[in-house]
Amino acid sequence: MGPAVDSQEKIQDMALAGVNGFRLNFSHIAPQHYGHADELIAQIRAAGQAAGKPVAILQDLQGPKIRLGALNADRIEVSKGDSLVLDHSLEHEDGLRLPVQYNLAEKVKPGEPLYLFDGKVRTVVEEIESETAIRLRVENDGVLMSKKGINLPDTDFGGDIITQKDMEDIDFGAGRDIDYVALSFVQSAEDINNLRQILVARGSTAHIIAKVETKAAIEPNTLEQIVKASDGVMVARGDLAVEVGPEVVPVVQRKIVALCRKHGKLSIIATQMMASMVDNPEPTRAEVSDVATAVILGADTVMLSDETAMGKYPLETVAAMKRVILYTQENSLPAQLGDVLDGQETLQRTAIGLAAVRLAEHLKVQAIIAETKSGATADDIAAFRPNLPIVSVTSVPRTAQQLALAYANKSFIRPDGEKAGLDIARELKEQSFFGDIEKVTVVIVSGRQPGVIGATDTIRVRVLE
Repeated sequence: MGPAVDSQEKIQDMALAGVNGFRLNFSHIAPQHYGHADELIAQIRAAGQAAGKPVAILQDLQGPKIRLGALNADRIEVSKGDSLVLDHSLEHEDGLRLPVQYNLAEKVKPGEPLYLFDGKVRTVVEEIESETAIRLRVENDGVLMSKKGINLPDTDFGGDIITQKDMEDIDFGAGRDIDYVALSFVQSAEDINNLRQILVARGSTAHIIAKVETKAAIEPNTLEQIVKASDGVMVARGDLAVEVGPEVVPVVQRKIVALCRKHGKLSIIATQMMASMVDNPEPTRAEVSDVATAVILGADTVMLSDETAMGKYPLETVAAMKRVILYTQENSLPAQLGDVLDGQETLQRTAIGLAAVRLAEHLKVQAIIAETKSGATADDIAAFRPNLPIVSVTSVPRTAQQLALAYANKSFIRPDGEKAGLDIARELKEQSFFGDIEKVTVVIVSGRQPGVIGATDTIRVRVLE
């Protein structure tokens, strides 16, 4: 969300064009703007109703996004070998002593790299000059500007990633209709567990998305623990590329999607999916390939950022992305993960989902229908990436909205009942959802105790004529 789509009409048009979820970036929403955020939430819900489908709302926390402070000069040129000081106590620059919005003197150590302007100016920490200031050695010529981002790939923030602003934003979101909370700059599973406790204490049922964008988070053991602790993972490729190098990102992206499939968690690929469409009405071939690759890997969701928030062609971008997704899904199966999905723990937890997918593929049915209270049944089915629709029916609006982002999922809100899955199948047949087919066959996954979480134990095949 952003200025380019900041109206009820445009939000509704986007939902109709294929958008299944809207991200509110709280890096750009201060407490004095909460009233506008409330308006956006109401407009998104109205757009979902107009489009006839649940849509998800994701609250993206800023986290410890460290930036330079305000500079009087439009730009400050630095040269290789310059000595630069970042001082949290300054309000404005004094030569090459610059203000910074975070007290880095409490966290960094001499010898650690520090990247300014989102990686454009690379420096190394030389010394901790005072309680609020650090001295840097500049390693390349470049330009600095007000409030540009800073990355510290080797600095340990010691779990201190939820800022005071984040706490205010969490308090705001906990009282609103928010489906997901995205935690920025996650470094360990403990960061996720900490946020989980905060949300529970505030009565929030929002799911947690871990944004993987730090060097610490992609350590093999750490990464899998983050996936297991979260409800989903966003591959935040912009900051991740600065932290670890752009050549590392494609491999990490593949690992994250595979781990999310293994553990039945949501996977989101983000950043510059169709960046050229900020200014152009058509994507580049490289961008089309990027989106298609995400689909082939088996990602649940691809996310647009500047393209819709600030771009000239937001609706055209959504339409172009949807065309790529649909063509790829219809003409290519998701990558096989081999033994990634094997293992006793995984097979015990997802045996029903695996059996349903294999039965559906063998019988060539038109859809798999999941009766679900929490969404776990639909997630377990989606983990095996069937090449057909997953129709989820639930009595819980929050679950339906969260499932709006799940792989190949179409969710519906209906009362609990023994025939909820069969009834929605008949309803969809009458609406020609399956096309002009005389006999529609579906696989229904449910439990003998409708509406009870964790009671899924039954697979049925039904033919509708």
